[in-house]
Order: sequence, then structure tokens, then C-alpha cells
Amino acid sequence: MASTYTSNTGIELISTGEQSGTWGDTTNVNLQIIDRLTNGVGAVTLSGTTHTLTTSDGSLSEGQYKLLVLGGSPSGTCTITIDPNDQQKIFFVRNNSGESAIFTQGSGANVTVVDGYSALIYADGAGAGAAVVDLTPNLQVLINNANWSGADLSVANGGTGASSDSAARTNLGVAIGTDVLAYDANLQAFITALTLPTSDGTADQVLKTNGSGTLSFADAAGGISTGKAIAMAIVFG
Repeated sequence: MASTYTSNTGIELISTGEQSGTWGDTTNVNLQIIDRLTNGVGAVTLSGTTHTLTTSDGSLSEGQYKLLVLGGSPSGTCTITIDPNDQQKIFFVRNNSGESAIFTQGSGANVTVVDGYSALIYADGAGAGAAVVDLTPNLQVLINNANWSGADLSVANGGTGASSDSAARTNLGVAIGTDVLAYDANLQAFITALTLPTSDGTADQVLKTNGSGTLSFADAAGGISTGKAIAMAIVFG
């Protein structure tokens, strides 16, 4: 019986009685493949807008690395095809290529890793209809020994340390009624309806409206003019 290969990694399975005198070479390659699968960091040099990430049976290949560091000089968004399309794959991806990278394996869903970002992706190996899934958004993160969904991110780590709007505002020093005024519909309507002056007036001036919502500073109207005051003084003493 001839040697066979693992379905997802290309490791050669030496059949009984096969490769007399050469099995050591095959075993060494298998161990190198395992090394790539467990802790291998592979530099993937991109160019143009397409790239094939291949896993070859019985030999070292790019698709066997655990962590893919994307580099090179792609001319635009680069589509990376995981080949063969019937192998299940899990990749850690770090995109330093300068362009977005789209991972695909078949006609199913694809995953885009934006330049400068990282992702943990899974290819389902379903053949022509294979899909690639981004596992990163679904990671259950532990914070202070508790699940993300049940723990508050501390302020020191960039969060609010609270799980409600009210508590978050208090922790950030913007509690309504204590640090800031509450929303007032009348005040909002006033601000919306009127156009305020952008500079101060002179002493003793007052605000006046043009009747169309625009306010401005003006001298106060009314009172007795100087001429009238003198005339009244003459008449009435």
C-alpha cells in the first residue's frame, strides 16, 4: 500500500514496508511541517492583487504556517486563495502589506483583514463552496478573571469601569445634575429658534430681536432725551 497524507496539513503517512532507507527523510519533513503548524511564523510576500496560499502534500509549503505575516507591495486589495479548497485551516493573520487582504477558499463567505490589523480566521474546507470565517469578533475575552460579557473594563484600560450609562457617566465625571446639566427641551428649542450674536456689545446695551430669530446688541430705547430734560427744567424749575 502506498503512503498517504493527512487531509489538512500534508503530513505524509508512511505505509508499512514503504520507503526503506528513505523514511528518515520523510519523517524529518513531517516534523518540520508539524513545527510550522504549531509555532511557525511565515512571511507571505504579496504582489499584484491575487495570491495563492498553498499546502502541498509531503513538502514544506506556505499554507502550513500557523501565523501569516502579510507583507510585500500589492497594487491594491489582494485576494488570497487558500488551496486546496477541501482542507480545513486555521490561521492567525497579521496584515502589514499596506493593502486590505481578502481570504477566500471557495464560493462561500470571505474574510477581509484590513491593513494594519490582525485576525484569527477559519476555512471550512467544503470544496467549491468553501467559506472562510473570521473568529476574532466571537472571541470570549477574560478581564479580571471574568468573561467580557459579565465584566466591566476598568477606566485605566480605556473603558468606563461600568456596565450602565448612568454609572459610566459618573465614572467619567459627567454625571447629569452633578457635573453637567440635564437636557432641557425648552432650552434646546430656544437655541434652535434664535441666532445669538458672536461678539459682545458695549456697556449698557441690551439684546434685541429682529422678529425673525436673530438677536443683536443695541442701545436701550425709551427714557427722556437731553433736550426734553432741559425744557422741563425751565418750565417746572
